[in-house]
Amino acid sequence: MGIPADDVVLIQQGKSPHDPTIVTVNCPDKSGLGCDLCRIILEFGLHITRADFQTDGRWCYIVLWVVQLQHSNLLRLDWDSLKNRLLRVSPPCLTPLYYDQKLNGSSAAPSVYLLKFCCVDRKGLLHDVTEVLTELEFTIQRLKVMTTPDGKVVDLFFITDGREYCIGCELQLAGPECDNQRNLSSLPLAVAEELFSCELSEKESCMQALRTATTSPKKAIVTVDNLLSPAHTLLQIQCVDQKGLFYDILRISKDLNIQVAYGRFSSSIKGYRNMDLFVQQTDGKKILDPKLLDNLCSRLKEEMLHPLRVIITNRGPDTELLVANPVELCGKGRPRVFYDVTLALKKLGTCIFSAEIGRHSTQDHQWEVYRFLLVENGEFPLASGQARNQMAAGIRRTLMGCCTRSYNSFASFVMQQRDAKRQLFMIAEVQAIRTGLSLGWNLGFRSVTLYTNFKEAVHAIFECSQLGESNRGADFMAKVGAHGDERVCIWQHAPGTSLFFPEI
Repeated sequence: MGIPADDVVLIQQGKSPHDPTIVTVNCPDKSGLGCDLCRIILEFGLHITRADFQTDGRWCYIVLWVVQLQHSNLLRLDWDSLKNRLLRVSPPCLTPLYYDQKLNGSSAAPSVYLLKFCCVDRKGLLHDVTEVLTELEFTIQRLKVMTTPDGKVVDLFFITDGREYCIGCELQLAGPECDNQRNLSSLPLAVAEELFSCELSEKESCMQALRTATTSPKKAIVTVDNLLSPAHTLLQIQCVDQKGLFYDILRISKDLNIQVAYGRFSSSIKGYRNMDLFVQQTDGKKILDPKLLDNLCSRLKEEMLHPLRVIITNRGPDTELLVANPVELCGKGRPRVFYDVTLALKKLGTCIFSAEIGRHSTQDHQWEVYRFLLVENGEFPLASGQARNQMAAGIRRTLMGCCTRSYNSFASFVMQQRDAKRQLFMIAEVQAIRTGLSLGWNLGFRSVTLYTNFKEAVHAIFECSQLGESNRGADFMAKVGAHGDERVCIWQHAPGTSLFFPEI
């Protein structure tokens, strides 16, 4: 007995390109299922904006509202493949006997293949290759990148196939060289201590927490309530919004054998997320052990404030970037970290001389570590501490930044530049204009120009308020991007200076 396989995972596209896609999973429950589903969502470059899920220990019902991350827009999203991947980790709705056989048959580790890549080196090459592998749903397990003196690059990618299409292909499996690349070359003690510091003081947590633009440091708040429910412990969580947040929380629950019976992941409000989680131990009882509660809250705060470690240090005469990614007990790390780091370095115009991916174990954690030996460039002199801090901050933003932009912050910035007495403009229906939009303001030529890559018409109403004693405001309306990259001019009557913002 059960439900048809097509009804286990349902994907409902939004009515417009700006609406989130709703992913519904309705299947038997298993330990860590929510974490596995969220990992796959991240692998496809999607961001969870809302979530509701509940389970009675035998059956679960999960609803996820997802949108595509901004820097993933260039990747083609295969929704059918996403559905198949979600189905693969969901327990089948069949008899227990068949279910056990299915689990035993799928417990084997995935096959690892070796991809050797040689060509003339150039800026952004490593990210471009990574982008192709990501689009084809290959996961990079290990990596060794070397640059030769004559300007050529030799890349060794140890990859697994997410679609499992390589099973029937004539491909050679990776040999013992994969095991040789598993462990990192030794890290200096001081560097390892800085990178893998497991206990962050409150001051350090604030300093290392993600920040948005010029806002103050954020804190994570975890409140425990054992009185509301007779059988569950309520965790109320508030923290700054960031990519992969829901996955990080469920990963900690999975590693600590904490079962989430009911959870609600609310939409972001002013950059913050609120979550309510009703949790139990594996024996079905609430969590009363003070040590277990303290460990759970500490791990949650640590992961919310500092889920990934990024440092730039010296490696002899050279500069090295290190990124540490925590690994689940099952051996899987956070998805797309290597993709995001190489993307950030490509945007910064920084060349990579060598790179490797390996594992490092500490007392209570296992980490996936990415090491990049960087090449000096004029824009970011790597010997400068300020330039290193800017580079590390840019990499963190790419790793943890969300897909949406704050138009209120942009409007405030414009208002400050114009020194207006009132707000320079208001944007109605800001949800209609999401990613991919850049604005060119040329008030001196009595026009406002918008560029967008949207293929459907989007209407926005702008109100121009009083700019000064001699200037008059005007109301105007725009039709934005009906045919993609279409230029739309909006005429208004108040002359002014020229402003240009390449990206919101």
